[in-house]
Amino acid sequence: METVREASRSHERRFADGVSIGVLTRIFHRDLVDEVLADTDRVERRSRLLPARVVVYYVLALCLFCEDAYEEVMRKLVNGLRFLGTWTDDWHVPTTSAISQARQRLGEAPLRELFDRVARPLAVPGTPGAWFHGLRVMAVDGVILDTPDTPGNLEAFTKKSHGSGESPFPQVRVVGLGECGTHAIVAAEIDSWKVYEREMLGRLLPAFEPGTIVLADRGFFGYDLWSAARDTGADLLWRLSATVDVPVLESLSDGSYRSELVPKNMKADFKRGKRRSIPTEVRIPIRVVEYTITNRGDEAETVRLITTLMDHELAPAIELAALYRERWEFELTLDEIETHQMAQSRVLRSKSPELVRQEIWALLLTHYAVRSFMRDAADDGDDPLDVDRLSFTRSLHVIRRQVTGQAGFPPS
Repeated sequence: METVREASRSHERRFADGVSIGVLTRIFHRDLVDEVLADTDRVERRSRLLPARVVVYYVLALCLFCEDAYEEVMRKLVNGLRFLGTWTDDWHVPTTSAISQARQRLGEAPLRELFDRVARPLAVPGTPGAWFHGLRVMAVDGVILDTPDTPGNLEAFTKKSHGSGESPFPQVRVVGLGECGTHAIVAAEIDSWKVYEREMLGRLLPAFEPGTIVLADRGFFGYDLWSAARDTGADLLWRLSATVDVPVLESLSDGSYRSELVPKNMKADFKRGKRRSIPTEVRIPIRVVEYTITNRGDEAETVRLITTLMDHELAPAIELAALYRERWEFELTLDEIETHQMAQSRVLRSKSPELVRQEIWALLLTHYAVRSFMRDAADDGDDPLDVDRLSFTRSLHVIRRQVTGQAGFPPS
């Protein structure tokens, strides 16, 4: 006869096998989750009501149903499993306290590791809007999110000061690298809002790859950061502030011109006569594109771009100006997370710094899964659609319905 302990473990296995998050399990399949848990040392050493694998999927589900209470998300996650006979009738939904403790045991590491293993560019050679002369179009940008006002979050992230006081909540900054054509975020860093975007972008440079062109706003520019980003082999197209001096070294027929970047301190010393010359090895060749935007109110706005693409015939200025507008696609990506995935309050639900980071990785993972689903839908057929023609909100609703309507794994 089966002992009580054996029955409990058998029930636990059936429960973990039956948990569903619908189409998301296609990307975050059970074996991968188990590998991640083993590699991050989160495999249980004793039987629990909420095994670590279940908690991973539960945290993902929290980021699909941001407005629902903890217990309600659990009910949606396991919906239909009683019908499948995968556990006993006396099973009960864990309390909010039990769920919170399970999240704390899991921590941040498995979700970050899962993101690092799964998040890859989604565009294929025929994906509309994802390429520029054979280069995969990527962009970097950041967003600031509110966290609950708890002592732990306040100490880790702090509140943002402004002229009339301070923000009502501690704030966390997320900087990401995304694919413009599919809105897929493939790398990210998380820190307090007080950490500058440039510093966080420096941590993302290992994700830069040859064969891509990375777009960035003027807030990211710095000589050292540009030099390090260029050394990755990726091509760059960044906006440059009007306060940065870039001399015209050679005018080109498309209206752009060749110039160079040198360290700010060396340039200042040279102008003041404290330095006789600037070493050749620190001079970084660039090409500059300038154009004027006239639809921004009463005053026209001049945009200055710098790029590593030096051939003006291969990449004319007018094409680079049009390409830079694709950076807005990544801003829309971050807005999808902040506006459509998160609750209407736009405040994360986690009350400790590690769980804030865990929740953000889960937000990024679920967003990636939705975008993967959309890319597949756009590619389904002989005439691929531009992914931008599909609605992120509608796709999110479809996935939410599938979460509550099917089991992710067959019963053991």
